[in-house]
Amino acid sequence: MADELELLRSADPAPPHGPHFGDGPLDHNAERRLEQLLRDPGDGLPARPRGRRGGLLSDRRYPEGRRPGPLRDLLLPGPRRLRLAWGLVATAVVAALTLTLVLSGPSTPPAVAAPRALVVETGSTPVSLHHMAERASAVAEADDAPRLRKGTHVRSWSLGMSDDKPPITLPEERIVRWRADDSHTELVVATDPRHPGRPVLSDEGGEPHLVDDGHVLLDRTYPPSWSDAPPKSPPPRDPARLRAYLMEAQYTDTPLTTPELLDAMATLLDNWTLGARENAALARLLAGAEGLRPVGRVTDRLGRRGQAYVNDTGGVRRMLIMDPATGAVLGLESTLKEPDPEYRVEKGAVMSYSAWMR
Repeated sequence: MADELELLRSADPAPPHGPHFGDGPLDHNAERRLEQLLRDPGDGLPARPRGRRGGLLSDRRYPEGRRPGPLRDLLLPGPRRLRLAWGLVATAVVAALTLTLVLSGPSTPPAVAAPRALVVETGSTPVSLHHMAERASAVAEADDAPRLRKGTHVRSWSLGMSDDKPPITLPEERIVRWRADDSHTELVVATDPRHPGRPVLSDEGGEPHLVDDGHVLLDRTYPPSWSDAPPKSPPPRDPARLRAYLMEAQYTDTPLTTPELLDAMATLLDNWTLGARENAALARLLAGAEGLRPVGRVTDRLGRRGQAYVNDTGGVRRMLIMDPATGAVLGLESTLKEPDPEYRVEKGAVMSYSAWMR
């Protein structure tokens, strides 16, 4: 053992005179640590709004020639790393949100009105998650049951806030399709199905402006790529294995809380269109989640009827909407339980909403 320790000391992989944190690409561990810093603010609220469904520092957030500088400061050890990381994140948030203006005059309505929180139908009968899981399992037994497909089709609304501007809502639709050669396409358009044909507020190119309904924000084809790590690898069809899969997708080895489980579920559905067997595994996993209670029937923002399940944690109400016939997840909504005067956000404001489709 002493000889092995001496060999390690003499190897000295990071000598004092050597280069520190070069500007080359991040390795796998560094990417995981950086993603954790950006995804988990630790304040009980949902993850910070993400630019066009990418990270705050994603390539899509910055036009060609305007990529952010080196990220080596994020990888410094200890408290200094955290201070620098949050300083950089806060700068990115302020820079992005100061661009989100309401482009209407004092006598005209806002360009994009925030959606109202979904309302449970009075007198509707709640359906337990265990019963929903049984329905999903029954659907999975059919010969013509839907199959797993890589890619997603999702409509989303996200609330942007700043210190000196009214909060605004950015509605988008995103379609990702994978090909047989492992290449894929991504199409993102600015659209709000609640108001077809009306202009939509966009921050495309870093300049907030109104665009036509259906305006293309991103239309890109990516070369072949493959990963065996969640959420890029296929999700398992067993609830226990799916739980481990979602934990890995969230970069943690500790059991997920119910809010964390719902966030991990959203990440999964942003990458995969689940088949009936995967839906059944997810429904059984959700049925065991603590504090996720049935509340009754709702109509989602695409006009679909669903059963709603609510979790109240850390000042945020998360509502899960599931298809009563198949047990598939239709949507996820996050709303504030208390007002936030600092950002002029009222109680019940919709912070984020996603509606997934096949």
